[in-house]
Amino acid sequence: MSPEIAQSPLRTAGLLVARLIFAAVFLMAVSFKFMGMADTAGYIAAAGFPFPLFLAWCAAILEVLLVVAFLTGAFFSQAALVAAVYVLFLGFAFHGPGRWAANQNEFGFFVDHFTFLAGLLFAAVHGPGKVLSLNLGWPGRA
Repeated sequence: MSPEIAQSPLRTAGLLVARLIFAAVFLMAVSFKFMGMADTAGYIAAAGFPFPLFLAWCAAILEVLLVVAFLTGAFFSQAALVAAVYVLFLGFAFHGPGRWAANQNEFGFFVDHFTFLAGLLFAAVHGPGKVLSLNLGWPGRA
């Protein structure tokens, strides 16, 4: 990447907006969990997972940590990779091929997870940027 692009205000703004979008998506998800943990547990149970309330709380805690990482830039690349694995898991577990025959909308939800996955992988590679970022994590990431 050329120095002009690497230092540009457009790149800085893009990174900040992307971080805010990632944080907002996970903040919405965790908010729904906190507003209806039993409903989330029911959804998890319906997908066939054991210990649904425990898993709902684990998901909520993970999502809170992701929000903090995306907002602060701390451990950003690692958080983006964890989020990517989480989103991939959610896509297959809750919207995978076994659900498409009963509801074709599930295929759309499944594909949406891959779009989000691509953004998270891109973010993991490029890091949080230098503005409004704690830049904790792997050495050399900006």
